[in-house]
Amino acid sequence: MAKKKNEHHGGAWKVAYADFVTAMMALFMVLWILAQKPEVLAMTALYCKDPTYKPTPASIGLLQKEIQAAQKDNELKDQKEPINEGYLRAIAKDFYRLLNIKDEEPPPVDITITSDGLKMTVYDRSKKPIFKDNTTETTEWGTFVFQNMAWLVERHNFQVMIDGHTPTGLDFRAKKNYNSWELTADRANAIRRVMEYYAVAPQKMKRVTGFADTDNLPNLPSNSEDNHRITVSLSLTQMPSPTPTPQSNPTPAAKN
Repeated sequence: MAKKKNEHHGGAWKVAYADFVTAMMALFMVLWILAQKPEVLAMTALYCKDPTYKPTPASIGLLQKEIQAAQKDNELKDQKEPINEGYLRAIAKDFYRLLNIKDEEPPPVDITITSDGLKMTVYDRSKKPIFKDNTTETTEWGTFVFQNMAWLVERHNFQVMIDGHTPTGLDFRAKKNYNSWELTADRANAIRRVMEYYAVAPQKMKRVTGFADTDNLPNLPSNSEDNHRITVSLSLTQMPSPTPTPQSNPTPAAKN
């Protein structure tokens, strides 16, 4: 007897498909649970142990302790790896070498090690200015300094914060509605543009601020020339390899 044209071919594939859908549902449930907060995980664990469980004041206190312990574990996991001071000292030494600074007094650049990186103070002194007069245009020396700093940031994957400062007593009578606040903010922004032009990715810039004459250096008169400065804070998001290997300067030596 001939088979009908549209005869049913069996349902074995339905069983396999149902198993696949069940497995996928179980996978998504596991992923959803893992993405929850510690308190949700703790409550879920209690429910799985006993669906009829009703929390009491004592058990709620115990649950809170478990939650706090889980949160503390998460915080410990998120802590940054300790900064290697020797690594930072090597970077600072390399930067001084790039700038070709040889025992200059007072030094045109100061570098200090911080808890998460380096703080570089570049002075705008009349002997070695980084800006032209009271403008935001960098001198040849200023461009050279921040060009090399940009290379340093990009090479070691720093995040950048730029602060502009001035001493008190600057004369702005020639510029209406312009004062130290505008000047320091504009200068900090000018340095940002220089560093981004040469090497630094814009997303590495975390802050650009003008402080006017409100954050003068300690133990100095407020009108001291040393308060004319740009401070660049470089922070490491994570520790790279132990010690950098000094390389040749990609830019020509600066002219004094």
